[in-house]
Amino acid sequence: MTDTTTFPDPTYRDTVLAPLFEGVKTHFASPMDAINQAHLVMLVETGILLREDGEAIAEALADIEKNVDRQAVEYTGEYEDWFFLVESELRARLGDLGGALHTARSRNDMDHTMFKMVLRDRAEDALSRMNTLAQALVNKAKSERDTLIVAYTHGQPAQPSTFGHYLSAVIEVLLADAKRLEAAILHVDHSPMGAAAITTSGFPIDRERMAELLGFQAVRVNSYGCIAGVDYVTGLYSALKLAMIHLGRVVQDMAFWTAFEVGQLHVPRSLVQISSIMPQKRNPVPIEHMRHLASVAAGRCDTIVNTMHNTPFTDMNDSEGEVQQAGYSAFDHAGRVLDLLTAFLPACSINADRVARTTDAACITITELADTLVREEGLTFRQAHDIAAKTAKAVIAADQPLGGGYTAFSQAYESAIGSASTLDEAAFRAAVDARSFVARRDRTGGPAPAALDAAFATYQNKINDIESDLHARLERRASASASLSTAFNALLKDPQ
Repeated sequence: MTDTTTFPDPTYRDTVLAPLFEGVKTHFASPMDAINQAHLVMLVETGILLREDGEAIAEALADIEKNVDRQAVEYTGEYEDWFFLVESELRARLGDLGGALHTARSRNDMDHTMFKMVLRDRAEDALSRMNTLAQALVNKAKSERDTLIVAYTHGQPAQPSTFGHYLSAVIEVLLADAKRLEAAILHVDHSPMGAAAITTSGFPIDRERMAELLGFQAVRVNSYGCIAGVDYVTGLYSALKLAMIHLGRVVQDMAFWTAFEVGQLHVPRSLVQISSIMPQKRNPVPIEHMRHLASVAAGRCDTIVNTMHNTPFTDMNDSEGEVQQAGYSAFDHAGRVLDLLTAFLPACSINADRVARTTDAACITITELADTLVREEGLTFRQAHDIAAKTAKAVIAADQPLGGGYTAFSQAYESAIGSASTLDEAAFRAAVDARSFVARRDRTGGPAPAALDAAFATYQNKINDIESDLHARLERRASASASLSTAFNALLKDPQ
């Protein structure tokens, strides 16, 4: 049977090849240029290509970059993809020599290299934004170190803490997420170039030189893994997803705290929208936008990771161009969350009056009364807890603040122990005072000022370390780019 069809089928062209071609123009053309230049330099330096041939190819590459309007090029199907378009341009200028640039490489190692180059830039940007948020939260936590809040568990008022203490918990998780993202970036930062199709090459290539010229930390060693191991994709998106999941929980707290019935967090006018029909309503809708943006980012991370599920451990399109591009919106949405939260949380303030009313109404300092009875009266904690519980029940029934419940306490104590407490009214008031509650919790990780100050110093050191390491990586890549430009230009008659 004779097959008279020609490639590409129009539907395949329009549904797959043309979108991929457009994606390369948008995302991968510059990385491919860098790979072409670095590979050419390496071929000449290793003697795989004669220098005069390398010079001719360099001139042709420079001419293509200068004179081909890439954004104006439309996919016609004449060439399968962007790679073959560039090679055809080389061959149009150089004849058969134009095909020599592809010596000792494959689209396989080229693809994963340019995917990594794009991903590491997007990931470094996300890491920088996370670190900026962490710094903003440290600054805010310091300024709110002594600002009382009501801490909630299971949606109910639990104990007094401070806004600085709450934000410190957020900072710890955020910095852990930043380190996870940084670890994923370090894994991305290993070059696949030289793996060729999957088994390296019979030519004396210098993989380390390629990694150096393209700004990678090192090579990814196993050539099969360079092509088949999509763990650099799954690891990176998993790390980004965790940050979005964790920050989404904080955003949900902000929604709860700003509810009229809770009213603990005040959002300034600049971040509030007014109802079109109900003028009394203050709608802190940036909270909702952060919540859904974080959810969308997390969902798109899942999309990419799940696309890799049950795929073969080899070269496959499931991890390549179109999938790579689909993931970039996760970074876009994550960046918006990070930027908005960096502006939002430092601008908010705590409603001290509402905190005080809830503190009194819900008896959230009652734990310290029980603790005081253990320390001062020598009771067991369960005895003290029962007395505290009866005291809280009495003052809530009487609709009075806990600080005014000395009589109820005295009665509960005498009923349980059979004698009067040695605590006078002043000592009782001190035991149930919110600031005393916080001050007593001066252990590592507690809300007391000294404990928080020690934590702030730790967080600042971690932020500084992340920033320093990020800056060093960016500097290394900038230096590599300059070195590649110098080495490539050395092959040109008239360097650009």
